[in-house]
Amino acid sequence: MHDIKFIRENPEAFTQAMRRRGPFDAHPITSLDQLLRGSITEVEQLKAELNTKSRAFGDFKRQGGEPPAGLFPDIIVCKGRLAHIAGNPNLNPDDVKKQLDAILDALPNLPAADVPDGAGEDENVAIKHWGDPRHDPAAAEHFDIGAPLGLDFESAQAVAGARFVYLRGPMARLNRALGQFMLDAHTLHNGYTEVAPPLLVRDEAMYGTTQLPKFAEDSFRTTDGRWLIPTAEVSLTNLVREKILSEAELPLRFTALTPCFRSEAGAAGKDTRGLIRQHQFDKVELVSITHPDASDAEHERMTVCAEGILEALGLPYRRMLLCTGDMGFAARKTFDLEVWLPGQKRYREISSCSNCGDFQARRMTARYRPQTPKAKPEFVHTLNGSALAVGRTLVAVLENNQNADGSVTVPPALVPYMGGVELLTPSI
Repeated sequence: MHDIKFIRENPEAFTQAMRRRGPFDAHPITSLDQLLRGSITEVEQLKAELNTKSRAFGDFKRQGGEPPAGLFPDIIVCKGRLAHIAGNPNLNPDDVKKQLDAILDALPNLPAADVPDGAGEDENVAIKHWGDPRHDPAAAEHFDIGAPLGLDFESAQAVAGARFVYLRGPMARLNRALGQFMLDAHTLHNGYTEVAPPLLVRDEAMYGTTQLPKFAEDSFRTTDGRWLIPTAEVSLTNLVREKILSEAELPLRFTALTPCFRSEAGAAGKDTRGLIRQHQFDKVELVSITHPDASDAEHERMTVCAEGILEALGLPYRRMLLCTGDMGFAARKTFDLEVWLPGQKRYREISSCSNCGDFQARRMTARYRPQTPKAKPEFVHTLNGSALAVGRTLVAVLENNQNADGSVTVPPALVPYMGGVELLTPSI
């Protein structure tokens, strides 16, 4: 959510910043804002006038006197004007505010100054490479490697339809090992507090992290009106919803391993085979709640934490700074981590770490109170990142550690989580 006061006072600066995201005209916002403030002022003045004249009229009656000739007609005029305003959606302050909020709700966050301009992913900037990508013309893709190891799409298709999977035997164990390894790394070494959050949330929570109203079709809704979380970011970030934290509490750092559920609306024909794009998948999420002055440093810290998982697993990757045209709705700046997949012979996104500034905090009314005496509460900054998407990490492990005989070498960091197993061997 944007600060209407900032837009009102800086319409040109806001327009120029928003146009980095795409075509934009601030006039509907400033016009509705002016109308809203005018309507509120008129309603307040009319109510004050009506109260004053109604009291005067009553005083005359109680004292047995005759009110001035124009007093009662003035009261009727005030009531009529108030009724007209209340019944006109273009004048009623509540209705005008809904129109204004609807426009503001549909606007993405303003990009940070150092975010490159661009129309799409081709304009993203690679700012770091790690590891030596494996270039092997004979490298197989993960669904072919995984099938003899327990990656079962056919049974899932019969039970749940497309974009679901059964993980059986070694695949189920490897998936579990990856999630536990990530959680341990983030809680024992990176300073995050583990949370087991709700998987079903209300409209307000989805609105707070900007999944609603714009992206409703991307998520699944239950018959009682709750939403299956598309990411644990929703549950974790809303931990500070409608709270005023002390400055000393910041930063707060949360992590969770949860199933995530996405409808993949608009993804027809994309990644139809394999684990890259599923309706249900596991993900370890990182969320930070910070002081505004610390969010840029926290963004770098969070990204390094995600990179640390890839490096510990020996998975080559690159860090991409997303351009304005490829950045998510709520983000002011995003780093994507893309892991090398030998079977696909290209880099694929495995993590996205974003600094949202105060954009989500305004929707959630999440604030902190500065330590300065008598200071008013200010909005916190929120950040979120995948560290990592477990299914995509499993894909990367299979493709980067495949052997010619169909076996897969377990990364050393995962061996303790695999009960000492160092090699996954096909059973069929």
